[in-house]
Amino acid sequence: MSKPEAPKAASGSRRKPETEVVTAGRNPLAHHGAVNPPVYHVSTLIHPTMESLEKRSQPYAYGRRGSPTSQALQDAINQLEGGAGCVLTPSGYAAVTLALMSVAGSGDHVLVADNAYGPTRHFCDKTFSRFGVETTYYDPTIGSGIAELMRPNTRAVFCESPGSLTFEVQDIPAIAEAAHKRGAVVIADNTWASPLLFDAFAHGVDISLHAATKYIVGHSDAMLGTVTANAANWKQLRETHGNLGLCVGPDDVYLGQRGLRTLAVRLKQHQETALALALWLQKRSEVARVLYPALPLDPGHKLWRRDFKGASGLFGVVLKPVSRDAVAAMLDHMELFGMGWSWGGYESLIVPSHINRTARAFAAEGPVLRIHAGLEAFDDLIADLEAGFDRLNTTS
Repeated sequence: MSKPEAPKAASGSRRKPETEVVTAGRNPLAHHGAVNPPVYHVSTLIHPTMESLEKRSQPYAYGRRGSPTSQALQDAINQLEGGAGCVLTPSGYAAVTLALMSVAGSGDHVLVADNAYGPTRHFCDKTFSRFGVETTYYDPTIGSGIAELMRPNTRAVFCESPGSLTFEVQDIPAIAEAAHKRGAVVIADNTWASPLLFDAFAHGVDISLHAATKYIVGHSDAMLGTVTANAANWKQLRETHGNLGLCVGPDDVYLGQRGLRTLAVRLKQHQETALALALWLQKRSEVARVLYPALPLDPGHKLWRRDFKGASGLFGVVLKPVSRDAVAAMLDHMELFGMGWSWGGYESLIVPSHINRTARAFAAEGPVLRIHAGLEAFDDLIADLEAGFDRLNTTS
């Protein structure tokens, strides 16, 4: 009996992202009508004949290499990204390291944006270097000037736009054009925007990755990463993924599937609340500036307007000079803004940022805070921040 096919858009047209995020990777008729793809807990798969075992002619040969559960999420992300294929990793950090390792090896050189996620730098400095890969960090606002840093052995240019601490928007099309002329692969950490708000491949990216732990899962209850490649890089990505033995437990994959279905509506609310909070914070006497590309006065606003379809809920706040004790008094007693090293869930978060830059110093007037606007009521979040600023001012 043939497997029922998943419903397709009329005349082969691509549906709106809000529809694709609900329908991609789902085929209820293939699973007895179940709306959500079932959770397969599997390691060993039985083969009907020796020939099937030897040729691995079944769709799934061993649990580590995938199941209908993981394939459903991979297909969904790949459809949203518009790539040639997608693999899953057990964390966003693993997605970063996999993407880099799939394109660079001993004797190679990579360029990494100076505003990249801290663990990305840690991997390059502590592990990639042990395997003979040299890393140069570059000013994230360099644009086409990246060409001056390219070497004959430069294999990859790693972008993070906006950076998740300082929120510079990169001119990825200009970087990609310069990189491709010299045969380098462009990798982008697209976690801030998700597949819905930035079309990485349309802007010249070759490999797009996400810490799906954040917006895709959306509920702060699973660790997950995704890496999607274009046709030129898909085979090597998939091979490296298999050689490293990377796989994700089916329950976490299921939580990623579940979160994905509400991604579009959650992002709209995250953006609405974040923009309102950013505008309110701009008017506070304690604040030197707000780091959020959706704000018209932000240095990256023009590029953001050109390349992005919206903004997420993560942004930064630079305070005027104030003591650590004053910042602690503000943060220690917040009721709605929790302190935790993540973002993208339904809850609001606030943490002090520790910025490590080597290509170009980040000049901050005072302490830098990173805020994630959750799904709570705006008025309640404002009340929590007002009380926090009162404590800060009293301690100062």
